[in-house]
Amino acid sequence: MSQKYRTRRQFCSTIAGGAIASFCSPATSAYQREYSADLVIIGGGLGGCAAAIAALRNGLKVVMSEATDWIGGQLTSQGVPPDEHSRIETAGANQSYRDLRSRLRKHYRENYPLTEAARRDPLLNPGNGNVSRLCAEPRVSLAVLEQWLAPYEESGQLMLLREHSAVAADVDGDHVSAISVRSALTGDTRVLRGKFFVDATELGDLLPLTQTEFVTGSEARSVTNELHASEIAKPDNHQAFTVCFAVDHLDGETHTIDRPEEYPFWRDFVPQLTPPWPGRLLDFTYTHPRSKQPKRLGFDPAGGRSVDGALNLWTYRRIIDRSLFEPSRFAGDVSLINWPQNDYLLGNLVGVSDEEAAQHVSRAKQLSLSLLYWLQTDAPRPDGGTGFPGLRLRPDLMGTTDGLAKTPYVRESRRIQAQFTVLEEHVGRENRSLVTGQPASEIQAANFADSVGVGSYAIDLHPSSGGDNYIDFPTFPFQVPLGSLLPVRVQNLLPACKNIGTTHLTSGCYRLHPVEWAIGEAAGCLASFAVKQRLSPHAVRASERSLRDFQKFIGEQGVETKWA
Repeated sequence: MSQKYRTRRQFCSTIAGGAIASFCSPATSAYQREYSADLVIIGGGLGGCAAAIAALRNGLKVVMSEATDWIGGQLTSQGVPPDEHSRIETAGANQSYRDLRSRLRKHYRENYPLTEAARRDPLLNPGNGNVSRLCAEPRVSLAVLEQWLAPYEESGQLMLLREHSAVAADVDGDHVSAISVRSALTGDTRVLRGKFFVDATELGDLLPLTQTEFVTGSEARSVTNELHASEIAKPDNHQAFTVCFAVDHLDGETHTIDRPEEYPFWRDFVPQLTPPWPGRLLDFTYTHPRSKQPKRLGFDPAGGRSVDGALNLWTYRRIIDRSLFEPSRFAGDVSLINWPQNDYLLGNLVGVSDEEAAQHVSRAKQLSLSLLYWLQTDAPRPDGGTGFPGLRLRPDLMGTTDGLAKTPYVRESRRIQAQFTVLEEHVGRENRSLVTGQPASEIQAANFADSVGVGSYAIDLHPSSGGDNYIDFPTFPFQVPLGSLLPVRVQNLLPACKNIGTTHLTSGCYRLHPVEWAIGEAAGCLASFAVKQRLSPHAVRASERSLRDFQKFIGEQGVETKWA
């Protein structure tokens, strides 16, 4: 609520004649118990934000809830710089995603003391990290997204409920009528009613609540016919999740944390995987994702992108390169730690009790703190010594007291049973070549007539709780089919992130930042189109004319549906 309205009565009387009068009711208390909107979005991650922005610009009234106090998901509360393909600056992303990237660069130019050369660089990369052409601080991503949504929130077109999680659903047959969310601060429950609902949660939380059919883990090869699928279905086989953190390095200083309680365990922990992991997890040797052979990594906060020919983990996800800023701005570079060494393998967040999930998150935090302590005390240095005591945990950059990300970086979610499921044969180079009988050099990914987005990334599965080592192989630049956003039965619930109709394998290339944004934007646009045309999302796809009109509708808004 805008601060210029001193009381709820003033606020409601001001907007009562507008499009969102149903947000306020004289009969309710100061903290309203029920809201109605055209679109209800549960989850404020990248997919949720993209869905909200798309729906809002098309005139819908939106309520969006977020479990933390930070919207932005992967970019903010999870602390992960964007994983993007090599052509992201010019192709393979929606215009709104490029707008997001432009806004991030603009924020640095307008608010940070950059060097003149950095300020003039049209492709400014504040961190100069290896992983992305745009590595930025989580707080900056948060500021940009909040500024983007602020006009809608101020006008009342958007109601944003921070620190609210879904706890129940009201379902009538194949339709969702309402979702109840509970405040983490007060315990109050609010009922959110809408014409359409979007599940933008990191784990697909609405699917079990709404009785929407879903799958988890890895499917059997006999079901999907995927080249790299497991022999039998393993519903509990999920990719590792990671609790990220940020550190800078102040040479000559000591910032060693207290030894974590579980440090002895994690210091000696050897992952039990197939093919075998080469040794202890807390070590600079890991399994190369493609060759499956041991590969040495380097680490040196004072070094460049390589250390004795090995990738320097320090620059890999670096989010601040202090050489781009005036000397007084940063005491040292800042790096985001999301490495193989802090991938948590010992349990899942889906399919277990809340208590067990919380225990796994707690242990994952112990792993990340143990990695930091190992780096500060025991890690081998290029000069032959051990430990980097100048590494300093940066809780101010993560918005937490313990210095760790607000939420785990989740790579795998519940996935809807969809009208259409993307298989390895649609996107994987080797599998597609086998299916088509043509060499990979002469073919491309499957062309989906109902495409509503594009993406490009390898199928990249991290080691799993079921004992799989890396599964990593190349794909073609691919499309996002509308059928993968439509549940087989439920009519007015749409997924907006990793919960679309993919398999365990193909989720590995549809889970990254620009693709999640594209999925969320497609969901927000689909809800808008369905409201205006008085159609169900399923009816849009079922009619050739409606599908063509919808694709024209999103194309005019900068949504890419084909690769040039």
